[in-house]
Amino acid sequence: MEGVVKIKNIYTRLMYKIHLKLPHHKNAAEVRTKKMDLPAHVIVGMSHGIGAPCIPVVSVGDRVKTGQLIADSDAFVSAPIYSGVTGKVTAEKEIMGLNGRLNKSLVIETENNQIFDENITPPKVTNRDDFIKAIRKSGLVGLGGAGFPSHVKIGYDPEKYKIDTLIINAAECEPYITTDYCEMLEKGDDIIKGIKLIMQYCEIPKAVIAIEKSNPNAVRHMKELTETEKDINVWKLKTEFPQGAEKVLIYSITGRVVEEGELPLSVGCLIVNVSSAAFISRYMETGIPLISRRITVDGNIVNKPSNIIVPIGTPLSELMKKIDLRLQPDRIIFGGPMMGHSVFDPDTPISKTTGAVLFFKDMPRHKMTACIRCGKCIRVCSMRLLPTELEKAYDMRDLKRLVRLSVNSCMECGSCSYICPAKRNMAEKNRLSKELLRDNQEINKK
Repeated sequence: MEGVVKIKNIYTRLMYKIHLKLPHHKNAAEVRTKKMDLPAHVIVGMSHGIGAPCIPVVSVGDRVKTGQLIADSDAFVSAPIYSGVTGKVTAEKEIMGLNGRLNKSLVIETENNQIFDENITPPKVTNRDDFIKAIRKSGLVGLGGAGFPSHVKIGYDPEKYKIDTLIINAAECEPYITTDYCEMLEKGDDIIKGIKLIMQYCEIPKAVIAIEKSNPNAVRHMKELTETEKDINVWKLKTEFPQGAEKVLIYSITGRVVEEGELPLSVGCLIVNVSSAAFISRYMETGIPLISRRITVDGNIVNKPSNIIVPIGTPLSELMKKIDLRLQPDRIIFGGPMMGHSVFDPDTPISKTTGAVLFFKDMPRHKMTACIRCGKCIRVCSMRLLPTELEKAYDMRDLKRLVRLSVNSCMECGSCSYICPAKRNMAEKNRLSKELLRDNQEINKK
């Protein structure tokens, strides 16, 4: 039995060392962030990332101010939503979300005279409970992609989990996206302040800022800022994908393995996105909630790749009026090319979790062919799953087999689809598989 456990441990550690080398295309890396002119209107969804959707607290016809609360929820795993503009609520409509589900949304027509809500004040924080309540009130969800409400992640039970390492995720291993990179170069002081706040109120003894080696300017700048901080260190990561995934990141830095079904907290680590840490600092000083975010605009038909700050809810159609495109795109992606989503509806708005908008023309279109059993998808999977078997199980709607094959462990990084010579859409099938299991669980509860 001891030998079996030893083999399993070796096998588990091996899987975190399987990574892809991707072209970077970080064309906007050295372009300083600019603020976009106000859109004519915003469409603010009631769901941003993981968690229960919010319920509007304003109605059609109401005038709202910048930073005013417009939606909230009693659910624990949810974060309030604020208006990023001053204007009038003109409609309530449903927009198809990137996950394929309808997302109730508020349309706000923007006024020329932008006024901040008079209720905005810096939070009063003297202890851990105050800190967690303040983060919830800010509306912050993880700005790295998944959008898990930050107050839930930081509000862990200190009696159950003993955290010794705060990991600041600045890997940004997706091609094109440079928002976190710009945050480090432009708002480095805010990052350090945010890290210190989390360490102070969560009583975490040390922090590590994890940056890929391919970003030497960011590494150098953050090392300068932490030179006198003995409890905050900068860690240079290998330039590999998916280096920024939580389980991979934890193993790269600490050598610890997060078992299937467990959280990073179980191995003493708390992971916070670098832009999220900077936002926490700014919110504690100003009280201005999460109403805008930085996005990277890039792609093979963008004349000037850039990083811009836009109000949350800015529709794709309004964004396209503000950027310089050589040609009409035939593919638009929200997020990166590996884990992002293709967008077709011009009403699709920028959400709290949108890190980039990429515009492409005449991209290669591959014909999917039969699996040739080469095993490349298995070798490249950081979670050591069996993508071809998962694909078969989904096609057969075999829910029990999907569970046995651990489809919920899939990070949806897209490595299997990227490497596949037959161009099978295995990552997409895994995403659909997880939706299928969630729907089935809901039916069983009923």
